[in-house]
Amino acid sequence: MLSKEKSTPQQHEESFGKIVEYSFWLLKQGYSKSTIEGRVKILKRLVKLGANLYDPESVKETISKQGNWSEGRKELAVEAYTSFLSMLGGRWEPPRYRRIQKLPFIPTEEELDQLIASCGKKTAAFLQLLKETGMRAGEAWRLQWTDIDFINLNVRVTPEKGSSPRILKITSKLASMLNALPKKSQLVFGGYPLRGFAHQYSRQRRRAAEKLGNQRLTQITFHTFRHWKATMEYYKTKDILYVMRLLGHKNIKNTLIYTQLVDFKNEDDYICKVASTNDEIKALIEAGFEYVCEHNGDKFFRKRK
Repeated sequence: MLSKEKSTPQQHEESFGKIVEYSFWLLKQGYSKSTIEGRVKILKRLVKLGANLYDPESVKETISKQGNWSEGRKELAVEAYTSFLSMLGGRWEPPRYRRIQKLPFIPTEEELDQLIASCGKKTAAFLQLLKETGMRAGEAWRLQWTDIDFINLNVRVTPEKGSSPRILKITSKLASMLNALPKKSQLVFGGYPLRGFAHQYSRQRRRAAEKLGNQRLTQITFHTFRHWKATMEYYKTKDILYVMRLLGHKNIKNTLIYTQLVDFKNEDDYICKVASTNDEIKALIEAGFEYVCEHNGDKFFRKRK
C-alpha cells in the first residue's frame, strides 16, 4: 500500500533502492538501455527534489512546481512514474502535460564540416559517420568493426528503438577516418557509456563555437546530424519513402516532419524518385521517369510535373 506521508531521509534511501529494482524490472520487460537510463534519471531527480515515490500526490505536486521544466520534460516524468507505479502494482490519476512540437534546428553543411574539423580524431570520425548515414547516435556507438565493409564502402546498422536494420553507403573519406582509429576492441568507438562521450563532445563543441565565433554550433547535438541528413535527402529526392527507409523508420508519421523543413519554391517542376532494385528501376522507366545519376548505390530519376 502506498504511503501518504512526506518523504523522509530513510524513504530517500528506500526510494533509490527501489529505483535500482525498477531499472532491472524495465530490463526484463525488454526496454532499451537509453529508455531505462532516462526514466531512472528522472525518478532520481524527483526524489532529490523531495518527492515521495510512495505517494502519487507528492510526485504530482513536485512535478507541478518545476517551473523551469518544459512541458515535454514534465510529460516524460509522468510517463516514468506511471511505469514505476506499474511495477509496484499502484495506480494514480496522472496530470496532463503536452509537449510543444518544435521543428528541429538544421545547420548548414559548412557548419557541420567546421565542427567536425574542430574535433579530435575519434569524435570527428563519429560525427562524420552520423552526417553521412543519418543513423542514431546509439546505433553508431554500438558499431562493430565487423559491421564495416571497407571494400564496398558500407556499414551494417543494428537498429534501436524499434527501427529497421539497414545497410548504408559511406564515402572513402569516412572509411579512412574509421580505419585510422585504434582497434582495441570489437566496438569501433570503445565500450564505455555514450553519455561520457557526449560530455566530451559538448566541451569540444563549445571550444569550436568560441574559436569560430559561431554560437549556432552549440545547438548541434548528435541527433542534429540525423535531422540534417534526412532533410537534405528529402530535398534532393522529394521521396519521403526513401527517407523513411534511410532512417529505419517503421511509421511514416515519424518521417513526415522533414517535408516541413524543405522549401521547393525555387526548384524546377520535376518529380524525383530513387530506385535501388531492378524492379523499382523498371517501374519508374515504365512510368515515364528519366535516369539522372547514381549516388551511394541508388539511382535517381526525374519526370516533369
